[in-house]
Amino acid sequence: MDYVKPGEVLGSMIEAGKTKAELGIMQLIVRGSLGGAILACATTLAFTAAAQTKIPMAGAILFPVGFVMIILLGLELVTGSFALIPLAVLEKQTTIRRMLGNYFWVILGHLIGCAVYAALYGLTITRMGTDLSNPMVQTLITASEGKTTAYQSLGAEGLALAFIKAMLCNWMVTLGAVMAMTSKSTSGKILAMWLPILTFFGQGFEHTVVNFFVIPAGMMLGANVTMADWWVWNGIPVLLGNFAGGLLFTGLLFYLSQKGSRSQKGSKPGATAAAELPGRGEAGLASTPALEKSV
Repeated sequence: MDYVKPGEVLGSMIEAGKTKAELGIMQLIVRGSLGGAILACATTLAFTAAAQTKIPMAGAILFPVGFVMIILLGLELVTGSFALIPLAVLEKQTTIRRMLGNYFWVILGHLIGCAVYAALYGLTITRMGTDLSNPMVQTLITASEGKTTAYQSLGAEGLALAFIKAMLCNWMVTLGAVMAMTSKSTSGKILAMWLPILTFFGQGFEHTVVNFFVIPAGMMLGANVTMADWWVWNGIPVLLGNFAGGLLFTGLLFYLSQKGSRSQKGSKPGATAAAELPGRGEAGLASTPALEKSV
C-alpha cells in the first residue's frame, strides 16, 4: 500500500521545513522564479478554459496542473512553506531567521518569474502589442481591477475581506502540499494534491503568487490599477492572510492533532517517509524525496 499515515506525514512536514530553510539563496530565487512562472501559466490555462467553455469551474478543474508540476519538480511556492517551515522552527530544527530568509528570496523569485511570464503572455495575446481584441486581454484587466480597486471601494472592510479570502485560500493550498505526502506513488500524490487546489481556485479565494501574475499582467494591458493599489489593497493583506491561514489551519492545527502519535514516537521527524522514498538530490540529504522540499 502506498498510503502514508498522518503521524508519518507530520514527520515529513517537519523535515521538509528544515530542508527548505537550509537551501541557498540562488536555489531559492531560481526555484521561486520557476514556481511563479509555472503557476502563472496554469492561471492563464484556467482562464482560457473558463472562457472557451463558459463554465468557470472548468478552469478550476485544470488549474491544479501547475501546482502538481511545482511539487513533483521540487520547486518553491512560498504559500506552501507557510505551513512547513514554522513547524521546523517549533521543533527547533531551524531558526526564525532562516525561515524569513526563505520567504524573502522565494517571494523575490516569484515576482521575477510572474513578471517574465506576464510580459511574454501579454505579447502573445496582443500579437506583439498590435491587437487588443483577444478576450483574455479584458479578462486579465477585469481580474486585476477586481483584486484591487474592488476592495478599495469597500474601505477597511475590503482589506478584511481580502485577508479572510487569503486565509481560506492558503488553508487549501497548504493542504495540497501536505496531501502530496500522504502517498508514495506519483499518481497518488497527483490525485491527493488536486483536490484542495481545485477547491480554493473554484471558489475565487486570494492566492499571493497567482496575484503576482494577474495584477501586473492586467496593469501592463491597461487596467486602472497603480502599484499602491496592488500592494495596499491586495499584496500586503493577501500575503499576511496566506501566512495566517497556512500557519494556523494546516501547520499548527495538524501539528496539534498528530503530535505524540504512535508513528512519531521514537523516530526522528520524517525518518519513516525518508527511508521509503527516493533521494533528495541537490539538498544533499540522502533519502528524503524532492517532493518534500517543494511548496
